[in-house]
Amino acid sequence: MSTPLPDDPYYRAFRGSFTSLLRWEQLDTFWHQVRRKAAAGWYVYAVGEPVPRQAVGADEIKRFIDQIDALLRKEHDEDYCGIVYTDSETDPSFIKIFDPNNLGVACGYSDNPPLPGWVMSLIPPKELKDKQTLAQNRRRWWQKVWA
Repeated sequence: MSTPLPDDPYYRAFRGSFTSLLRWEQLDTFWHQVRRKAAAGWYVYAVGEPVPRQAVGADEIKRFIDQIDALLRKEHDEDYCGIVYTDSETDPSFIKIFDPNNLGVACGYSDNPPLPGWVMSLIPPKELKDKQTLAQNRRRWWQKVWA
């Protein structure tokens, strides 16, 4: 991010305290928690795509979780996860999912860390501007998820 985020509830939540789901087993348990809250009114935002104006339904959340989980496991070929961050492992309301193909120094310190590839939140999202454009293969994947 090149400019500071304005003082807004979404941006404050985005900059808030997050914990990483380091192990794949943790991610499995976490997805179970999110599925239990599937009807809570989640917004799913692919950074670089238009900001969603409405929350998606429970079935769409479950489908997204299945699709993103498969993508992460396929493309983050490590014995650990560590690229999904949440504000709460047991009662999440904000989730950052980093793209395995654009990690930069997501796990370390940087004055300009990469943005997540996807954000799930119970708060209506605001635009997150990234210097990089969304890769065409990611755009096609995103469109296929919602087809």
